[in-house]
Amino acid sequence: MQGSEIRTAVEWLASAAPDPHACRWAWERNPLGVALLPAGRHWDVLILPGEPGRAALDVLKLMPARPGPVLADSGDTRLGFFVPAGTAAHWIGTGVRGAGRGSWIVVPYPGRAGGRVHWLVVPDGHGTLTDPAVLELALHEAVASLVQEKAARRP
Repeated sequence: MQGSEIRTAVEWLASAAPDPHACRWAWERNPLGVALLPAGRHWDVLILPGEPGRAALDVLKLMPARPGPVLADSGDTRLGFFVPAGTAAHWIGTGVRGAGRGSWIVVPYPGRAGGRVHWLVVPDGHGTLTDPAVLELALHEAVASLVQEKAARRP
């Protein structure tokens, strides 16, 4: 990412904070490079287990529209897909956790490496989010592929 893209992503993310200026100030000085931001205002986060989450992201990357931001923990054992606010309250899916209004998300500074949480898809700064219906279809396709792969490996 270039400097202007990082600034745009930072501004967009910080706009979700109760005090965006204080968020940016603390974020840029935090040695871990993370901020705690509220979900449910500009976006929700759907948290998927690693294997199906990575497979769903692979499917999303094949589509013409860019996926929204995606976070991963240090071992990529969980992936967080940024979706429109309100999605978490209505999402029904086994093994998928929703972080919506009343939840807080640890968010790394865009374009900066390190920490236990990192970006797999960095925010574009323009508010692009993953369409939950498209994510659901990608997840179905990903799980079907994973089942087929496991079946093919069995003797």
